[in-house]
Parts: sequence; structure tokens; C-alpha cells
Amino acid sequence: MRIARRDERPKRPDAIKPGAVLAHVGGCLPIMNRSQNAIVQFDNVGLRYGTGKEVLGDLSFTLYPGSFYFLTGASGAGKTSLLRLLYLAQRPSRGMIRMFGTDVITLPRARLPSFRRRLGVVFQDFRLVGHLSAFDNVALPLRVAGVADEDLQKPVSEMLDWVGLTDRADARPATLSGGEQQRVAIARAVIGRPDMLIADEPTGNVDPEMAVKLLRLFEALNRLGTTVVVATHDLHLLKKVPESLIMRLDKGRLTDPTGALRYPPRRDVGAV
Repeated sequence: MRIARRDERPKRPDAIKPGAVLAHVGGCLPIMNRSQNAIVQFDNVGLRYGTGKEVLGDLSFTLYPGSFYFLTGASGAGKTSLLRLLYLAQRPSRGMIRMFGTDVITLPRARLPSFRRRLGVVFQDFRLVGHLSAFDNVALPLRVAGVADEDLQKPVSEMLDWVGLTDRADARPATLSGGEQQRVAIARAVIGRPDMLIADEPTGNVDPEMAVKLLRLFEALNRLGTTVVVATHDLHLLKKVPESLIMRLDKGRLTDPTGALRYPPRRDVGAV
């Protein structure tokens, strides 16, 4: 079975089918070079809260379609603040941010929801809807995208099965453990196959075996064309994705020791 490339698919994204996706994890990432359209561009971006000192400063980098990035740094380095800029929950104090070719700083607030629908976000505090079941939390992005209820059962059930929560489909967040809530949050973030997945410590509340399994799901999504940004303090995870690029934050400044953020390496083309 062949999975179509992103540019061959209809405009409305299909939900991920975990089994089909993971059968193709061995494929290579597409060529990435500077001539391609960037998915995100930061130019001299700074962020301060109130009148305090900058928590992020002089950030200039480019994220390319189909690349996998790990964001690392000590506690308090500014990882969560940078992710908030990426998923459009915060506007910077200075600098320029372009996303999908558009200046998002000057973007009218009325247009922000359409941009956010192209993003999948895994929050460190989960942010599940308390009165909805695990099934309905995972189904939310598909419902927002206009998928009919009769077409939800199969993809949502498959995703819950993949994260090991089939028997918890009807449970509400308050009855789930921290690890179970995290898996629901991850399933919700990836089910709609977003253009960019942003995950804040997504494996922090699961055991090592499940952490690797979830990372493989992110990797599979990435091989279908989604740009993935994972913030983590677990340096062992970095070795699990050999093709990944590393973004390191140190006291609010981004380091790029290899130059890979500005000059991403070429990668061989493989069948998807």
C-alpha cells in the first residue's frame, strides 16, 4: 500500500491511520534546502513579560517543511515561551515572525483561528476538555474541520488503540492518570495530520516504552510531511530520531552550533 505525499492529498487533511503510517516509517525524508518555502521564520525576535527583562532575545531561525526538531535547554531557558510564540498564543515584544508565508505579528486576530487549525499542539498541562470523554477530546480537531460524526468512529478508535487507551475511550479527564491524559492530548494533536506539530515535554508522564512508541508516532507523522518540534529535557530521546535537528536554548538565546537551522542538510529522496 502506498501513502500519498502531502501535495497529492485533498485540501482537507485526512486523519492519521496509525497502522498504515507506521508501516512506512523506514522511508527517507524529502530533500530540504533553502530554496524551499519555510514554514516558520523568526528574525531578531525578542519576548518580555510586562516591564521585566527579556526572557527570549535575538532569536533568528528558519523551520522547514518535513523536518524534525528537538528543542532542548535547562529549566527556565525559555522553551515554553518559544513554543507559545510558535503556536500563536503569544506575540513577541520585537522582531518578525512569518508562518506559512504570512507575517503573523500583524495578522488580524480574526484570522488567527484558521492558522491555529494548521497546528497540532501537545501542552505540558494537557488542556483536555473536562466534560468530554477521551474519545470526544480526540475527535475535537476532526469535528472542527467539519468531519461528519459517522466518519469519526474509525479514525478516533484507531488512534486511541495506538496510544493504548481503547478501554478508556468513555472516561473523562478527571478519572484518567497523568500519563493517560498525556496520551489523549497527543492523540488529539496528531489525529488531523497538522502542518506543524508542537509538543511540550510530550513523554514526561509516560513510561520509557510508551515514550518510544509515541516518538515513533511523531516520526511517522513527520515522514508524511509534517514539521515536528518537540521540547524535551530527556537527552536520550534525541538519539532516537537520527534525522532530527537540535535547537538549544540557553538563558533565552538560541544556539545553532552546526548551522543546521540556517543551512539544513540535504536528505535523500525515498518512496513514501
